[in-house]
Amino acid sequence: MRKQLLVVMALAVALVVACGPTPAPQVITVVSTVEVEKVVTAVPTVAPPAKEFKLAAILPGVITDADYNTLGYLGAVEVEKTYGIKMAYSENVPVPDVERVMREYIADGYNIIFTHGDQFSSQTANVAKEYAEVFFIAEHDTPMEDHPANLWVIDRNFHVPFYAIGATAAKATKTGKIGYLGGQTLSFSYAEVHAVQQALKDLGSNAQFTYVWVGDFNDPTKARELADAMIGDGIDVIMASLNLGVYGVFEAVKKAPSPVLVTAKYTDKSFFAPQNYVTAALYDYKKPLVEIVGKIMNGETKGIYPLGFDTGVAVQLPLQNVPEQVNTEVTQIVADILSGKINVIEDPSEIK
Repeated sequence: MRKQLLVVMALAVALVVACGPTPAPQVITVVSTVEVEKVVTAVPTVAPPAKEFKLAAILPGVITDADYNTLGYLGAVEVEKTYGIKMAYSENVPVPDVERVMREYIADGYNIIFTHGDQFSSQTANVAKEYAEVFFIAEHDTPMEDHPANLWVIDRNFHVPFYAIGATAAKATKTGKIGYLGGQTLSFSYAEVHAVQQALKDLGSNAQFTYVWVGDFNDPTKARELADAMIGDGIDVIMASLNLGVYGVFEAVKKAPSPVLVTAKYTDKSFFAPQNYVTAALYDYKKPLVEIVGKIMNGETKGIYPLGFDTGVAVQLPLQNVPEQVNTEVTQIVADILSGKINVIEDPSEIK
């Protein structure tokens, strides 16, 4: 090979001489094959493109409910805006269909799956175990066993604001009778009732506390019937833990023969019964979802994100339709919870 290279070079020199002098001297640099290899290997390799993230949100109800599902949708939209990633959603997904919907999104290239609601938590964990390269965000109200390495869990801590809601009811009642109207007998609902009981005990309140479940979070007709029954029994403060069913409660308190107060959940609903509305346990999923997705994008693929007064939860203040003294006292209770002076115990045990 070396001999062939020298022959070629000699011919090239002879050809230059034969053609006469050139306008300017030329320098011919001979580079060995070893040196060529060094130059090639020294060229930096192009880094692979950053991982593309796509978020799919799966909701149990409609995004226009101005309630729980709206909050989940707005949280997903905030992720889309913050990080510029593609977002898609499915609404009104029943529990038996959620695994199918998750798998369809995964097949379409979505690699962050957010399921909104504790009723989806076990299915989300099951699918997460099958797709290690996909990241999941679920909601759960008790510690999750066998927590997959690619699953974030939002601990909703619904019981925390209900301590303040219970204190409000105890201080605002005139009949000495207060009621809790829940949707289904789930662990978080039991924890809410226990939190109200803790507040009553801590306050030394003698208020008579009744709790009833509709059996459905979104049935305004049945909720209205149960609220009417509560009012008939002399209950004058109803703490609602419902979705669309709360509108039946509003109709009941507005038609009550004597003043009845009501508290709500998730969003401000004061305009539905302005003369009866006191407050709500407000929730915001924007900050939690943005922070969790940010952690996922930075390689932190598993964790528990607790909701609280500093992470997406608030009691709507000032209170409405109650004496200023009640507003002042409850505002202080909320501050004491936030500071840790009051420890709201999480007790999801079944209420017999």
